[in-house]
Order: sequence, then C-alpha cells, then structure tokens
Amino acid sequence: MSSSGRNPVLLAINQYGQAEGSQPVPDRASGLAIECVNVSKSFVEVGDADLSGPDEAGVRDGRQLLLPFLARRRGRRRRVDAVRAVTLQVYPGEIIGILGQNGSGKSTLIRLMATLLLPDAGNIYIFGHDVVKEATLVRRYINRVSVEAAFFKKLSPWENLRYAARLYGLPPDRAACEVRAILDRLGLKRSKFHEPMEYLSRGQQQKVAIARALLTSPVVMLLDEPTTGLDPRSRREVQEFVQEINRERQATVVLTSHDMDEVDRLCDRVAIMEAGEVKALGTPAELKRTWCGREDASMEDVFFAVTGNLMEEETAENA
Repeated sequence: MSSSGRNPVLLAINQYGQAEGSQPVPDRASGLAIECVNVSKSFVEVGDADLSGPDEAGVRDGRQLLLPFLARRRGRRRRVDAVRAVTLQVYPGEIIGILGQNGSGKSTLIRLMATLLLPDAGNIYIFGHDVVKEATLVRRYINRVSVEAAFFKKLSPWENLRYAARLYGLPPDRAACEVRAILDRLGLKRSKFHEPMEYLSRGQQQKVAIARALLTSPVVMLLDEPTTGLDPRSRREVQEFVQEINRERQATVVLTSHDMDEVDRLCDRVAIMEAGEVKALGTPAELKRTWCGREDASMEDVFFAVTGNLMEEETAENA
C-alpha cells in the first residue's frame, strides 16, 4: 500500500485514465448509474430444414455447398423473447448481480447496456445518457468483460494490452506501467506476459480480459461471468480486485454469474431473471427472507425457490 493507504495499482489507474481524458465526469444528477425502462429484445431463431426429399436430390448430388444455406433459408423460424419489458435501476457505486439459467436473458441485457445490441423497445440510460442516441459517449463510461473475450491469439498478453492501451490513447510509458501493475495484481505470472495467448489457459486469458477492461478506468463495469474458467485461487483474486475497484473508484458493477456464493459475497443487490424477465430483486438478505423465510439460507436456495415456483406456476397454467 502507498503512504496514503490506497492501493498503488488503483492510483495508477486513476492517474492514467483521467490524465488522458479517456473518461468523462459522470453526471450523477439523476441519482442513477444505470436505468432500464421497459426494455425488450427479441431474436429470430432459424432451425434446420429437412433436405432429404427427392426434390433435393440434384442439389445433394451436385451442389453440396448449398445445403447449409438452403437448410437455414427453408428452416422453421421461431421468435425468441430474450429480454421482456425489463425495468431495473442501478445506483452509483453499487455492485448488482444478475442470476439466471442459460437462456434467461442476463447476457443479452448486458450487451444492451454495453451498446452492442439495440433494444426493440424501451430505453437504457447510463448516467442519464441514452445508449442508443448517445452510444459514443456511453462507451466512454463503460467497459465489458465476457466469458468469450476475443484477442489476437498469436500475440502475447503484453502485446494485446499495449495495443489496447494505444487505442485508448494512453502514453507508452504509462501504459507499460499500468499493464504490469494490473497483471501483477491479478496474479498472472511474469513468465506468461510474453507467451502467445493461444498457449495460455482459459483462466489466464480471462485475467487478461479483465486487465484490458481496467485500462480505461471505467466508472461502469459490465462483467458477464468474469470468473468462469478460473481456478479457486484466481477466482478469489479477481473477486477481491473487483471489490477494490468498486471501493476505491466507486465504480458501478453489474455482474452476471452462475456462482451463487460469488454473488452472495460481492453484491449489494441481486436480480434473478427467468424467461427474459426480472422475477426477483433485492439484497441477498431480503431475498433469503422473502423466498426462504430465513436469512441463513444460501443464494442457491433462493434461486431454486424463485425458479422452482415459476416452473410450478407454468405447469399449472398449461395443465
């Protein structure tokens, strides 16, 4: 720790992120870091068609390359409501967790917040700025880490992060200092700094993804299953670093996860999504009291209570 009692890594992030003007000062007048108002998003899912009939014999014999195209073109189309009329408010400096089964809509909601998708209906605001109308400004506030983070696989973590730092406008000497400090704090061995990404484990690659997200000193961090693939020690290091960023920078954090204990330990509030809707929202203690009747219940108990009740209601309606 520095003489001021603050983490030197975070001091480096603050200094370099702000000095280069990479972050605007957020307008906190509205009192909300993130506001989702009746947000909906749908996709069209196309199934493969059966191309085994006699009318397709000529295609199968002479033009095999057309089969995947024809299968998608003639397949059945089904509308999938990934996010359905979600209204959610996130306060500055809050860590909010989003739990849900695969396909519940939590990752789609994160992508909508990150300006990677356009909502079909409703509005999303980041510190009062519309993610559709003011997308360029919104991107200066946020950074996103996902489980499928992309890199230049032939380049090393050092080269990938130095490249990202140049895109963010950080001076080379400062970027080198910051990259080294963040990777050290995340527990990536120095011997891995210069190995090609393709030779690193999934957990090591995830640490590099988190380091890249921190280069801009974001005031809103969108973490989509950030600890997936990490061993227990690495997972704990990342969790502690997220807490430090939240505490030292007052960064707002939205965290999706399948790790119930992680959400219980890190999050101020938790939203549980099912079928594209937020079905439960509150502090861990409130959710435990409401859904399980006791505060010593686990978040796993809460999750199964919420989703189990919903499944029972759907079964009763379809009976």
